[in-house]
Amino acid sequence: MRKDEIPLYIVDLALKKGATDVAVKLHDEQHAMIRFSNNEVTVSKFYNESVINIFLMIEKHRAATTVPLSSARNAEKAVNNLIKIAKITPPSELYAPLPEGPFNYDPKLLKDSGISLHSERLIGHVEEAINSALEEGAKKTAGTLDATKEKIILATSGNVHATQERGSLEISVRAFTSEVSSGHFVSISGDEENFDPSEAGRTAGKIAVAALNPQSGKPGKFTALLGPLVFADLISQVGIVSSAFLVDIGQSFLTDKIDSQIACEKLNLIDDPTIAGSYGVRAFDDEGVPTRRNVIIERGVLKRYLHNSTTAKKHGVETTGNAGLISPHPWNLIVEPGEKSFEEILAEIDRGIYVTNDWYLRYQNYMTGDFSTIPRDGMFLIRNGALSSSIRELRISDNMLRILKNIQEISRTRTWIKWWEVDVPTLTPYAVVRDLNFTKSTM
Repeated sequence: MRKDEIPLYIVDLALKKGATDVAVKLHDEQHAMIRFSNNEVTVSKFYNESVINIFLMIEKHRAATTVPLSSARNAEKAVNNLIKIAKITPPSELYAPLPEGPFNYDPKLLKDSGISLHSERLIGHVEEAINSALEEGAKKTAGTLDATKEKIILATSGNVHATQERGSLEISVRAFTSEVSSGHFVSISGDEENFDPSEAGRTAGKIAVAALNPQSGKPGKFTALLGPLVFADLISQVGIVSSAFLVDIGQSFLTDKIDSQIACEKLNLIDDPTIAGSYGVRAFDDEGVPTRRNVIIERGVLKRYLHNSTTAKKHGVETTGNAGLISPHPWNLIVEPGEKSFEEILAEIDRGIYVTNDWYLRYQNYMTGDFSTIPRDGMFLIRNGALSSSIRELRISDNMLRILKNIQEISRTRTWIKWWEVDVPTLTPYAVVRDLNFTKSTM
């Protein structure tokens, strides 16, 4: 049996076993991962992976699993187990059949952009990043490059049989000038043309040089200039909790906020996986529904949640093409640009803090949006519109909704961000937030 026939085979098998609805996604991936430290490549791994995601319903009863692709016999065993599990699983609130196709998809979104997984080319990307950081004055570099070519084959009981091929490149670069002075930046792309490892290394190197000799920062409320890595972390959280599923289970600070002013008027947030060549491009969601451009926040007003067919039926709306069979989610977040450059918005800050990166964002309360996160790498005091000194040992402890309303400026310069801390690719500007609360940190 050919690979592209397996999803349809499993759908038919599950229907014969008693399922009312079935969705099967075969994810076939070629992956290259290169790690580097102390200015040289240390690990180079190339591997293939094929897995099958199976979701089925017996009306209100659901079950799902992920199994490695090995043989039709294993697939049959997985279906039999899922049928048994579904029958004893407590029923959901409602039954929403999978959307009925067939659907038409944009052909530009179905083919990858020809990303190369050739080892010499990938190592060349790494060397570009390292050399650019060193040219800026960094002493050491470390990081990871990931390159992927993947094929998604989806079949559902709703008469869907679709295939998408996509590729992605992602490099994360940390540059060091001392044990406590570092910078970090990334470059991601769904094509070769827009991938820029040199710029990632250059930016990381500049931050590391500026971060030399940091002093302990003082806690308090400051006007904060947030770099793209930080603002992407916050904005991706907004996109994630716009999932109607998270709203329904009480894990979203956007609950009951539709048509409410949740942010300053300068903020416009969109989920758009229909941009060919972008990292988060998707032609169809996990139910086979064509993806689309969805405005989440418009001029600070929350316009919609993201839906699959089940959450859409519960909320009395149509699906937004964001399934996740259990939880809908964003694909490719975009913050619309402002009008000023980084230099212009920096020059307008008399007293503040510039944060270039953060990690370990954790919530104290999902429903209210109370959270904390730890700045890492370069962090700087701003005095009279310029960076005055390097600081460290502070934590951001604040509230998501308060931050959104306290946004003062958004830059016209934007960068695509995705890395360990930012799971959803996000096109992100610099942002100025007034009265951001900083507390002491021991890290």
